[in-house]
Amino acid sequence: MSTTNRIVRGCGVAAPVVTLGAVLVATIVSPTFSWTASALSDLGRAGAPTAPIFNGGLLAGGALALPFVAGVGRGATQNWTRLGTVLFGVAAVSMGLVGVFPESHPYHFPAALGLYAFVTYGLFCYGTGRILASSVRRGLAAIWLGVGHITSWVAWGAGLRVGPGLAIPETIGAGIFVAWIGLAWRLVGNERA
Repeated sequence: MSTTNRIVRGCGVAAPVVTLGAVLVATIVSPTFSWTASALSDLGRAGAPTAPIFNGGLLAGGALALPFVAGVGRGATQNWTRLGTVLFGVAAVSMGLVGVFPESHPYHFPAALGLYAFVTYGLFCYGTGRILASSVRRGLAAIWLGVGHITSWVAWGAGLRVGPGLAIPETIGAGIFVAWIGLAWRLVGNERA
């Protein structure tokens, strides 16, 4: 495997470690955060003591995800797969923008909505492409991750939740982004599929 592909895969590992690590540290050190009553974005609110940790983690994680997404796109042969990776790239940029535009900034909500919407649509497109490329199990896994993501938000909206906070469905969405990295891992490098 080339040095470039090792770096790209390294970014695929570093992005969730940095992002989720920063979120976890921020939840631990926050004097007010509650998994059932808060949104993750509360940790990045202007003036919050956890804002530099949370916002910096999102910005760094989004930047680290982009080389991995590009590597996956280079390894894809199906246009649907490529479209899915482009949407994941937009999701990564949106994640970084959530860190740039903290809660209460007028651009915060569009950035956060973009993150979760582009992850979901990225999964559907990516999964479709993988099925067309005869990688049916990975394709179906991606599509079902997208269904699971939508279901977590529908359940929250329907009141099937432990509290009014958004942190739990937001964390599910973050976990689904990480799961996609695992599904897409094989497309980085010489294994064009």
